[in-house]
Amino acid sequence: MSAAAVRIAVIGDCPVFQHGVTQLIDTTPDLRLVVVAPSIESADGGLRTVEVVLMDLQLSAPKLAAGVAKLRERGHAVIVMSSSPQIDAVQVIRAGASGYLSRQAEGDELLSAIRIVGSGRSYVSAPASYLLDRSPHFTDRERDVLKLLANGATDHEIARELRISKHTVHSHLDRIGEKTGSRRRSDLTRLAIEHGLTDRA
Repeated sequence: MSAAAVRIAVIGDCPVFQHGVTQLIDTTPDLRLVVVAPSIESADGGLRTVEVVLMDLQLSAPKLAAGVAKLRERGHAVIVMSSSPQIDAVQVIRAGASGYLSRQAEGDELLSAIRIVGSGRSYVSAPASYLLDRSPHFTDRERDVLKLLANGATDHEIARELRISKHTVHSHLDRIGEKTGSRRRSDLTRLAIEHGLTDRA
């Protein structure tokens, strides 16, 4: 993303949240607040130049996931803040979010998360990270394959890096697919991000 200040939209249906985050971002020279809105729809016109969208909306899990997917399709990196037991990091990351934060996060962590996501990487706050450690369990070699794939390596490059045959790479990918039901490279990349197996994570 841009080397200049990261351009941010804050979408939250709680006025106190909006006010607090606005004050926090306004005191930070490398971040620039572009729009503050209570919903995705009301922010729509102001999102064109935004890089990172910080969302804190009281929505059901399916509606929140749909909102994340909509923003992601438009090219925005999305950070979701939530403390709802019905919403977890896995759900929002699968929907396309680059970050997940608990509402209990301190200001410094929030700013760090925005910078990390604004640079093209992913961020999941520590209290939520345990959610990403749930099954499936990957072998060390499967984790190596996933990490390389997520960082853009081709099957040939994975084979060369790990000093194994392409056939063995395909066997590892088949086993990963059997464990997760994910076989497309885009899905496997997101899976790697969910499990912290990428340089962008």
